[in-house]
Amino acid sequence: MHMPVKVKVVTVIERGEERDRLELSAAGKMFRKGDSVYLQYEEKLEEGIVNTTVKMKKEDVLILRSGAVKMRLHLLAEKETPGTYQSPYGLLQTTAATKRLTQIADNTANRGVIEAVYDLSLGGDHAGTYHLRIDYK
Repeated sequence: MHMPVKVKVVTVIERGEERDRLELSAAGKMFRKGDSVYLQYEEKLEEGIVNTTVKMKKEDVLILRSGAVKMRLHLLAEKETPGTYQSPYGLLQTTAATKRLTQIADNTANRGVIEAVYDLSLGGDHAGTYHLRIDYK
């Protein structure tokens, strides 16, 4: 069963002395399939609409984006994982080196929090250290 949820995503990107903060609030839905919990929501960006699916399992999080931005980001605690990012300039291979991944879920109230800290490389170049927090309720 799909449950409506409010999703808030905060991303802080650190590149040396620079810090960028991005925030998004969206209406979405949450559902369970097997041993995974899924969040789905839509982002409206300058480039167009992006549909995001977040798949949460006990040990990992997979973020899939499609539409104006296409991305596959797999986060696995204390591991390096490959992914992809489709830009207007072509497909870039990514690597996420996850330093920390925490998931807190209250399944009876259909709410939870995902927090992750990871180093992201795009096409072999360090893109920054990302601090990601996703709240849903």
